[in-house]
Amino acid sequence: MSAQPPPVPAGRTLTWPWFLAVVVVYLAILQGLGALIGVDRGSGDSQFPTTQSVVRDGVIPIGLSVLFGAGVVTWLGWWGSVLNYRVPVRRWVRFVPVSMLVVAVLAVNYPNLADQPASLVLALVAMTALVGIGEELMFRGIGVQVFKRAGLSEGKVALWSSVVFGLVHVSNAFGEGAQAVLQAVIVSTSGYFFYLCLRVGGVLLLPMLVHGLWDFSLVSNTVGTDPKTSPGMILPIVLQVVLIVLVIVRRRTIEPPARTGAGAPSVPPAHRTAGH
Repeated sequence: MSAQPPPVPAGRTLTWPWFLAVVVVYLAILQGLGALIGVDRGSGDSQFPTTQSVVRDGVIPIGLSVLFGAGVVTWLGWWGSVLNYRVPVRRWVRFVPVSMLVVAVLAVNYPNLADQPASLVLALVAMTALVGIGEELMFRGIGVQVFKRAGLSEGKVALWSSVVFGLVHVSNAFGEGAQAVLQAVIVSTSGYFFYLCLRVGGVLLLPMLVHGLWDFSLVSNTVGTDPKTSPGMILPIVLQVVLIVLVIVRRRTIEPPARTGAGAPSVPPAHRTAGH
């Protein structure tokens, strides 16, 4: 019996150059609107000194970028494949989302948050939740689908969606200088870990949750008029290094082993993946 051809993905087609154009518009909303309505943060060490700064510099522009991403997915007709990404992965990869969730909870600067108004903390929760939703929708949602539908192997889908994710953060150089380049490299590795979260969970909700909580723990050290960095901030740095080393060492064992023969389960063509 001849093999069945892989099913044709539902929805419209979006090529990678047009995806990059979508990302540019997404960035224009974040950076442009943020510049238009943003609050002057002053010369202090605080990234978000007041509730107003969190809302106007973060919640509003990020919220509108989420709506833009949702509009793109709706126009493409990709909601089913964006929200559910059922591609097998080995069990050890579960360590990635579990460890990131645990470390994010431990690294939150609880003393600093306790000193802030409740409105600021709630605004911070809303902002970081929107970051997780918006960035995962754009890069692990639309981006992964773009490269997957272009016929790339899972390894290349992970690579290019993570590279674009990292390059987007170079835009922070307008406010943070040359260190944003290093940030982009680090963010690219984080993007790969969020991709693995997607593979583990099979749904976009898991990387959204991990991403939002991860950012909340980091930003909890930079809010308020006189923020004090928690010693727990070392934990995300250590875990980032551990995960990079782990993935490099075990990169060839991310994909499940191929099973052939009479007793092997049948895997749909769309779920067969090339090795990393």
